[in-house]
Amino acid sequence: MTASPEIAEVLAGRPATQAVVDTVLAAWPEHAGYLLKSFKRRMPVLCLAGAWCGDCAAQCPIFERIAEANPLIVTRYLDRDAHLDTQQALQINGGNRVPVVIFFSEDGHEVARYGDRTLARYRQLVSQLTGEGCATGLVKGDDPVQRAVVQDWLDEFERVQWILRLSPRLRRLHGD
Repeated sequence: MTASPEIAEVLAGRPATQAVVDTVLAAWPEHAGYLLKSFKRRMPVLCLAGAWCGDCAAQCPIFERIAEANPLIVTRYLDRDAHLDTQQALQINGGNRVPVVIFFSEDGHEVARYGDRTLARYRQLVSQLTGEGCATGLVKGDDPVQRAVVQDWLDEFERVQWILRLSPRLRRLHGD
């Protein structure tokens, strides 16, 4: 797994090293490839990210791995600071958070938004109640929280795919 040129540009200057990619691979569930290959609907995904953001450095490689598993998942990245209008439109809880992922149907309708951290990461942060305001993105090779973060993202991609598969509008379009 290597970073796409687009993600490399958004995360320029970040230590999106092979070590970060290795943590994603170590946390990758065995069943993920089968699940992602079962997706039948095209799923454009937009990720608003920031080069300075540790959460982006830790999570964007997950999106890359997911997109590698199925060509129907097309992920694009925008640099939050270079797209102020998009940043404003995608605020979470009144704040400029990243990463924010927006899922679309093949015909351009917004299906879902998700970000900035997954439930597993928030659970970890709440249990600590101290620490950095913005995580570094550096995780240990066999970090159980990273495994949970990867699973949270897989669950969200799966949820969106089932929304798309069960959509009456798209079922009519595809005759299924």
